[in-house]
Amino acid sequence: MITIDTLTQSAIKLLKNLIETPSFSSEEDPTALLLERWFQRFEIPYNRYQNNVWATNKSFDTAKPTLLLNSHHDTVKPNSGYTKNPFDAHIEDGKLYGLGSNDAGGCLVSLLATFTYFYDWDSLAYNLVFVGSAEEESSGPNGLNSMLSIVPKIDVAIVGEPTQMHLAVAEKGLVVFDVEVSGTPSHAAHPNENNALYNAIPVMEWIKNYQFEQESEALGRVKMTLTQINAGQQHNAVPAKVVMVVDVRVNDCYSNAQIVALLQEHLPNAKVTARSTNLNSSSISKNHPLVQAGIELGRETYGSPTLSDQAVLSCPSLKLGPGDSTRSHTADEFIYVHEIEEGIALYIQLLNKIL
Repeated sequence: MITIDTLTQSAIKLLKNLIETPSFSSEEDPTALLLERWFQRFEIPYNRYQNNVWATNKSFDTAKPTLLLNSHHDTVKPNSGYTKNPFDAHIEDGKLYGLGSNDAGGCLVSLLATFTYFYDWDSLAYNLVFVGSAEEESSGPNGLNSMLSIVPKIDVAIVGEPTQMHLAVAEKGLVVFDVEVSGTPSHAAHPNENNALYNAIPVMEWIKNYQFEQESEALGRVKMTLTQINAGQQHNAVPAKVVMVVDVRVNDCYSNAQIVALLQEHLPNAKVTARSTNLNSSSISKNHPLVQAGIELGRETYGSPTLSDQAVLSCPSLKLGPGDSTRSHTADEFIYVHEIEEGIALYIQLLNKIL
């Protein structure tokens, strides 16, 4: 039997290799190959669809419910604030530096080690499916969402994102709107009672002040934010329209479709268009055995304001992983080595309680 220590050291080595292999969203082929080599090394049959690599436990039984273990191997591009080489994986003062180390390489290799640990166990209460997915950072069409019709039906999921190994039992969804307000274009010197810019003011006031009624225990209220405004090209011309972008973070009391309908109802003088309604809020009951197992291990529950691949899942899902989300997408990104070691140990302890 493979020891936890062996898996942990192998996972840290894999993470170093992943960091040193660029894998921007939609360009993950080289890191997918690294995941394939892991499965080959441990003699685990696996599958690959585009840049998503997946496998099931040895004693998979269609009569049993299935638990998904998922994290992503794509990264954002490094920002201009880096003082270290983002592709140089090195340990300094207990910190493993490199792009994608925290988001979400540490989670990915920890879940992969955990899956490998349980791979050939018999008589599990749940089947296990591991998916190392692509295009999470870009919410692209060829990531976890493309796998849901390929992998066996999922009943519950652990999505690996940095939560300091606490239990994110709910996650806000996202709807981005283009809001267009029209008017009469004219020369600035002439009278105009239908100036699109002035027409946009009450729309912006409503966006600023509106309070969504239903408040979630885990996620609080829906948060709506005006993030972009585009209008006009020169000082002496009144534009024909104002186009605004509105970011709405949706709690688990509303569906995305309800949010769309609500904005369209309250803004009848504007053209309100949702870019997508696919990124839904998600949650899992605090009474679910997975959550209860985590609580027994001393982990805290909370609601996460940030988006992940949970958004494409329709089953109950728990966001859980080593690392700290405040380090994600920052310059000189890092994860503590001890966080990976503790993450693997806690994942295994957690699954031991329910499997």
